[in-house]
Amino acid sequence: MQTGTQILTGFLLAVAFQPRFTDMDEFQRDLYVVLVALAAVATILALAPVGMHRALFGHRRKPDLVRMAARIVRLDLIVIGALTIGVTMLIVDFTVNRTAGLVALVSALLLVVALWIALPRIMRGRPRTPGAGPN
Repeated sequence: MQTGTQILTGFLLAVAFQPRFTDMDEFQRDLYVVLVALAAVATILALAPVGMHRALFGHRRKPDLVRMAARIVRLDLIVIGALTIGVTMLIVDFTVNRTAGLVALVSALLLVVALWIALPRIMRGRPRTPGAGPN
């Protein structure tokens, strides 16, 4: 998760230095700035548990650390989902047109909701497979 977020952040930062960046309309530039902010937040959130672990190592706070890290990762997944959906929309909007960008946005949103929210809820409601591990 950390590496992917950092690569996406680097990609977004490099976009501003491309010759066609000036071809973006006002909506696309505004969306771009929001996406850069989301990428920064996602990177900070992804690295926060690492920093917390370093700061708390040897202080017998593992249960607290695991609980807080789980919350941070959940929040980071929301930010990464929004970031991924937004980047998809921006790229399709810029390369094709606004309508295609909106279709990409809705499609990506539905995919994230289906795989990150609906599927885990469905699986949680099903009985466990015999022979499955402890998780």
